[in-house]
Amino acid sequence: MNDNSYCCKEVGPYYSSVGSHIRHALDFYKCIFKGLESKHVNLTSRDRDKRVENDCNCAISEIEFIADKIKGLHSVDLNLVLDVEDNLGDGNITLQYTLGALLAQANSHTIHHYAIIAYVLDRLDVEIKDENFGYNPTTPMHVLKHTKAS
Repeated sequence: MNDNSYCCKEVGPYYSSVGSHIRHALDFYKCIFKGLESKHVNLTSRDRDKRVENDCNCAISEIEFIADKIKGLHSVDLNLVLDVEDNLGDGNITLQYTLGALLAQANSHTIHHYAIIAYVLDRLDVEIKDENFGYNPTTPMHVLKHTKAS
């Protein structure tokens, strides 16, 4: 993939780029790591770094950084309780999550954006070599095979 296809916003119905979805998913994880020590994660305080959104190499560096941070969580208690601030439509609220629940939400959120990315890439005629990209691991294989055959 090159920066042109990574940044392309010509695919409807939302006209968003692969880069904007990658940046958005990474922002979610960055919020988690930013608030982990204080045990207060603010999901509304995102970086929205345009470099990650527009530059493949910058995005790759950020992905590697987040992957390393996730790998470093092996010794952290997933039952650690965090105050998580988010805006659900009526202003910011703070709810308590366990770290494990928040990471599960981040994973599901990322897969959702991968599905959108897969759609955009398909419309741009960019081949995805991972046939499971954008699908939740819990999706039954017979559904995947049926979907890909049609």
